[in-house]
Amino acid sequence: MRFFCPFSILCWWLATVVLGQQQNNGSTNGSTLPVIDLGYEITLIGFEETGGFYNFSNVRYAASPTGNLRFRAPQTPSSNRSVVQTGNIGRICPQSIPQWIIEGTFFTANYTQGLPFNASAWQSPGISVVGLLNDPRTTEDCLFLDVVVHQKVLNSRGNRTGIGAPVLVWIHGGGYAEGSKSDYGTPGKIEAPNDEIIFVSINYRLGAFGFLSGPTLQSNGDANAGLLDQRFALEWVKKYIYKFGGDPNKVTVIGESAGGGSILQQITAYGGQNGRAPFSRAILQSPANYPYRSISFQEQAAQDFLALLNVSTISQARNLSSAALILANEQQQAGSAYGEFVYGPVVDGSFIPDYPGRLLLNGRFDSQVDILVGHNADEGPLFTDPSIIDNASFNTFVASLFPTTNSSTTNSSLIEYVTNTLYPPIFNGSQQYTSNLERAILLNSDILITCNTFYLDTAFKNKTHAYLFAVPPALHGDDLPYTFYTGPFSPNYTSSAFNETVAATLQDFIVSFTREGKPNTTVAGVPNFTFWGPSAQLMELSTASIGMASDPTANNRCKWWELGLGWHN
Repeated sequence: MRFFCPFSILCWWLATVVLGQQQNNGSTNGSTLPVIDLGYEITLIGFEETGGFYNFSNVRYAASPTGNLRFRAPQTPSSNRSVVQTGNIGRICPQSIPQWIIEGTFFTANYTQGLPFNASAWQSPGISVVGLLNDPRTTEDCLFLDVVVHQKVLNSRGNRTGIGAPVLVWIHGGGYAEGSKSDYGTPGKIEAPNDEIIFVSINYRLGAFGFLSGPTLQSNGDANAGLLDQRFALEWVKKYIYKFGGDPNKVTVIGESAGGGSILQQITAYGGQNGRAPFSRAILQSPANYPYRSISFQEQAAQDFLALLNVSTISQARNLSSAALILANEQQQAGSAYGEFVYGPVVDGSFIPDYPGRLLLNGRFDSQVDILVGHNADEGPLFTDPSIIDNASFNTFVASLFPTTNSSTTNSSLIEYVTNTLYPPIFNGSQQYTSNLERAILLNSDILITCNTFYLDTAFKNKTHAYLFAVPPALHGDDLPYTFYTGPFSPNYTSSAFNETVAATLQDFIVSFTREGKPNTTVAGVPNFTFWGPSAQLMELSTASIGMASDPTANNRCKWWELGLGWHN
């Protein structure tokens, strides 16, 4: 049986295998190690003997977001030149996951095998997610990044204006609540001797630490701090990557799930009115984003968080211990509604002036970014409550998507349109579903992930490169082992069903797009990867074949969701 689990630390519990726990320090082989002076600190590079790569681990890119800097935009780090930084202290940001993740993982395993799953009879195995993610590397002072660079690139580095190597920056996923820069390692073909690409991976604040929002917070802090962390890290790359032999004008950003959704937010940041994005190319894999969080929802979440802390103001919360905030974050996230995370990107009137679909629809984004975007064939099962089994429960689910509207009449008409026109209760095989549960899975896939790819394809005038990952079961997260595949003994290797041809092709696409802005491959038999184009064509990666096909996201459902009707801030 193929094991499915897109959340790294949950995988550790379910499979008793630690993913991303190894500290990425490199060896310390004496005086041969080069030193890079960043100005505010000096960093010693650990040498990775295999392949001749140097690895900067745990390089500080921002000041510690603690004390008065909690729930605020990141700040420039203070100078610390008294000692050489070796990067030997591993760091991850405070983690949290919802309780439903456990049930969702078991349900998805049954679903992919065609086995029944009785949601009403399902009993939790007695594991609470509160405290499950305890890790000795956890710290609020977590705004660090890693840089992997081949020694010949590093040795050929010049000045800021010189021609350097292309750079690939990884933004991890995990529901904007979990994950770290070191979860998956480095994609195998990035560390091939002839692929002189610098690989950077970043941490950013998660959960309440990174996404507390609402009027109370914004009167004394900054919403979307986690996204501002990412922006700060990307600006760091633009400023300092030349010191490693990189070209600041050849930066590609890549991310999966919440990482891809983050890139979507970075492309539409400030509605395109604050200059170019700090990258020239973007690879968005299953870009995930909960489409709507009302101001009242945001404010209630903030008040609930303060109540768990037994304080009444943001200032008081800033004076508490890290341990208190970490526990409250875990407790609050555990109670998330099924398929949701309490915290994530929200419209804040500044960094995110509107919902990303509407920003793309209205031309309010950086249109000069080159786009490679992909989604998986069956994104929705993990996020779908298996108790949705009839029309009533499906209608209730749809109603939850429109919690506030201008009038009850508008609310009713939107729900009716979604339930009767976009996803009609017809189960005779003429639709993409044959049950209410499959109907809900399709809706979740659309609004959380797949329609985001359609918004990008059309906003960029059909001049994107799009792909569909369709290796069965092609669930959310199934492409990660392919992106980071390094061989049969890789920690990302999943099973004998793994398709090495697809892995080689996908990594070829990533490398060539990072280098030249156009995906191609040396794998035999793979046709030319053309633009999405007016006929909505994408590259389908499947076990049976790899080739161009029609994009299933080019449909009226995604066109309607992009309008964001009923979502008012």
